[in-house]
Amino acid sequence: MKKGDIFASLIIGEACAIIFLLVSRFLNLPSLVIKVANFFPIILPIFSLSGVFVAWFVSKRMPTIFQMAKSFLVGILNTFIDLGILNLLMWIFSISSGWFYSVFKAISFGISVLNSYFWNKLWVFEKKEGTKAEEVGKFYLIALGGLVIHLITSGFVVNVIKPQFGLSPRLWANVGGVVAALAGFLWNFFGYKLFVFKK
Repeated sequence: MKKGDIFASLIIGEACAIIFLLVSRFLNLPSLVIKVANFFPIILPIFSLSGVFVAWFVSKRMPTIFQMAKSFLVGILNTFIDLGILNLLMWIFSISSGWFYSVFKAISFGISVLNSYFWNKLWVFEKKEGTKAEEVGKFYLIALGGLVIHLITSGFVVNVIKPQFGLSPRLWANVGGVVAALAGFLWNFFGYKLFVFKK
């Protein structure tokens, strides 16, 4: 495993921890969750590095596993960025469902895709040559498919299923965002690997 993999894993874990701590201020999470979250700046970088290390070790037999683990970690960071911006917009406008939720989700997803492009290009698929218009176009084409998956999935969870288990509408909107991220992960990984950053 390269030094860059170690640093990238630690940076992603730390960024996720910071974003979670900021977002948790918008949500009425139980005090126990907040107390545990205070340790995230220490715990999440360790988990990130451990996961990447295990994937690197396993990848000696199955090479794609290491790339997939790095992509998954980038996907987690993108999800945190997505949810951070989504929560900021919901907080500013005091809206957490309906048509505006889908607009907010599209904005937050679009910003997270920009982050995704650079992490996937430089770290996951290690394409060092300069950015080409064709490559960016292909990336955004795959991302557009991911956006459709995100909007349909999150919209269904938020506006059709509606809040469950006594969760507030704002917290349920985050559940919709997480479910959408999971639904889009495989689409994004294989689209980027086979179509955008293929070697």
